[in-house]
Amino acid sequence: MLKKSITIGLTSGLEARPVAMLVQIASQYDSHIYVESQTARVNAKSIMGMMTLGMGAGEVLTVSVDGADEEAAMADIEKYLTGGK
Repeated sequence: MLKKSITIGLTSGLEARPVAMLVQIASQYDSHIYVESQTARVNAKSIMGMMTLGMGAGEVLTVSVDGADEEAAMADIEKYLTGGK
């Protein structure tokens, strides 16, 4: 299991389009992937769950990944969230 704090580098934060893209990225992996804010923990493969976070650029969230492809999943998610696309 990997767990990492990531600062959101997306200029628009986690609004509809960025959330949809993040869910697509997370859904490519078999691992269990969760995103945590200070108030909630949601499945990164759930668009409705992710929309509830409403986090903006510069905020810090924690990503937890557990599974056979956890390292690749974490790398792709971190790259996307930090603005590396």
